[in-house]
Amino acid sequence: MSNYKFIFLVLVASIAFFTSCSTLDKASLHGLNSGFYKLDSEKQLNNVYLDVTEEKIDVYRQSENKPYKESFLTIPLKTSDSLLISPLKFRKQSLDIDITTILLKYRPSVYGLPAQLTSDINIAMYAGTRHDNYEIINKVDPLGKCYNKITSFGYDFGIFAGPGTTAISPFTTNNYTNNEYVGMIFQMGIAGFLELNMASFGIAVGFDYLLNSDRKIWIYNNKPWVGFVVGIALN
Repeated sequence: MSNYKFIFLVLVASIAFFTSCSTLDKASLHGLNSGFYKLDSEKQLNNVYLDVTEEKIDVYRQSENKPYKESFLTIPLKTSDSLLISPLKFRKQSLDIDITTILLKYRPSVYGLPAQLTSDINIAMYAGTRHDNYEIINKVDPLGKCYNKITSFGYDFGIFAGPGTTAISPFTTNNYTNNEYVGMIFQMGIAGFLELNMASFGIAVGFDYLLNSDRKIWIYNNKPWVGFVVGIALN
């Protein structure tokens, strides 16, 4: 294994370990956390604050970016004897900051050479606008007990940038060099994600810039690619 790849593996593993610990501490039931939301009610969006625990969700009206002292709705998360008005829909928009890696890059044909699918090691910081949608639906279990099911869907769009590696060879330089080695690149672009509780998956479009003098002969320098990207949330 090259020194570049070893350094990247250590860096990725270290960041993933420490950030996943903090993310797990923050995660709550179904990804719904305490905070400010929009309540979608009768085709209107009302500002509310949700206090989420393992037992229930207390819903507070909001005024001047502050919740009222008393809740106007309590949603039990355990089985209960009564049903609430269903469904209840909440929305949230926030800044999303992730550590991402592009697992696969599809590089279109250049200079008549075949297109390439690569899986080089890379890592990048991502920042975008995240949109989360939650729906709470009443259900009844086989024993006749009522419970509330939470479903969620999220997506976001943003930009990313960071370092990576790439193979330099006669093929990737159109036979301008006979050397074969792993070069360092700087990558940047835009990405769109579908969100899960603690990870996200999506599609990216970007460009790579080779960080040495062979960039003049590297056929993919500043050429667009399409990739499959995975992110780990930091916030």
